[in-house]
Amino acid sequence: MSEAVWSDALPMLIAGLVFGYLLGAIPFGLLLTRMAGLGDVRTIGSGNIGATNVLRTGNKGLAALTLTLDAGKGAIAVLLAALYGPPAALAAGFGAFLGHLFPVWLGFRGGKGVATYLGVLIAIAWPAALVFALAWLGTAFVTRYSSLAALVAALAVPAALVLMGDADAAILFALMSLIVFVKHRANIARLAAGTESRIGAKG
Repeated sequence: MSEAVWSDALPMLIAGLVFGYLLGAIPFGLLLTRMAGLGDVRTIGSGNIGATNVLRTGNKGLAALTLTLDAGKGAIAVLLAALYGPPAALAAGFGAFLGHLFPVWLGFRGGKGVATYLGVLIAIAWPAALVFALAWLGTAFVTRYSSLAALVAALAVPAALVLMGDADAAILFALMSLIVFVKHRANIARLAAGTESRIGAKG
């Protein structure tokens, strides 16, 4: 891309990134558990604000709603930014992912981004989202480890996008998958030690 084209696109990319970040930074898991009278979800289980930790409260409906909203904010960020072109959509998706991971409202301590990752993926390349879902469900069914399922799915997505011929999305999701692995480093250590919590275990 020429310097002139980059100069023209940069404001829209920044706008998409900021818009996506602000949307992604809404901590639905924390808000929903507080409204339901369950307290601060950060004080139980992994301390995460995502759906898997909300499930540890024992409220499956609230966990499902958290998953839907966390994925939805990623998808909505992409779809609205897409009105201004594919580069803005990719930037907004990345921004939503970062917003969930590092929300300014919570001192930049958020979730691990898997649901938002999936929402962004659905909006950008839904066939690859099917690959993610199959990899996650298959691994979760066999192992009952949400973290391991997320890691396997995150490995599968960039490869699927490469096979689909979507180079820009493949690069974005390779970066996002790397961040998912970094955010799951404690889970990886617990998996290796055999102490990781299984799906459905209460905090």
